[in-house]
Amino acid sequence: MIHPRHQSPRTSTRTARSTRAAPSPPPAPPGPLAPRHTVELTAPQAMALLGGAPLGRIVFTRRALPAIRPVNHLLDGGRIVIRTHRDSELFHQARQHGGQGVVVAYQADDIDPLTHLGWSVVATGYCHPVTDPEALLRYERLIRPWPDRPMEAAVRISPDLVTGVRLTA
Repeated sequence: MIHPRHQSPRTSTRTARSTRAAPSPPPAPPGPLAPRHTVELTAPQAMALLGGAPLGRIVFTRRALPAIRPVNHLLDGGRIVIRTHRDSELFHQARQHGGQGVVVAYQADDIDPLTHLGWSVVATGYCHPVTDPEALLRYERLIRPWPDRPMEAAVRISPDLVTGVRLTA
């Protein structure tokens, strides 16, 4: 018999495995889901769902390619407000386009990963920097961004096209 101190780790691993019961097989994947149906949402329904969502994704152009960032938001008078920092690409583009703003999309959803039921909303419109100091202070109190860095700026998206679907069984 080999003394345990003289066994290689590889040998002791084999020995340990051979004395244990065989591991349980992984759980079987869930069976096929019932067919899902999509129900188109009206713009007011979609905006109401968006207003209750804790986070979303801002879609903008960066170096001529789509860029997507997860952010939290709030709805204010039908506009989507996001806090950002002054040196962000999104804020730079919104400021650069002046009164016209820059076209962006904002997406949010709540889809259950097990049942695949829920909803998804996309709002497309023009993004403008928030320049009113009182509004900036208000948004600073109401929106708590996740990154650990100063978010001293904000942008507003005025949705021109709002679409949404609800996924039902």
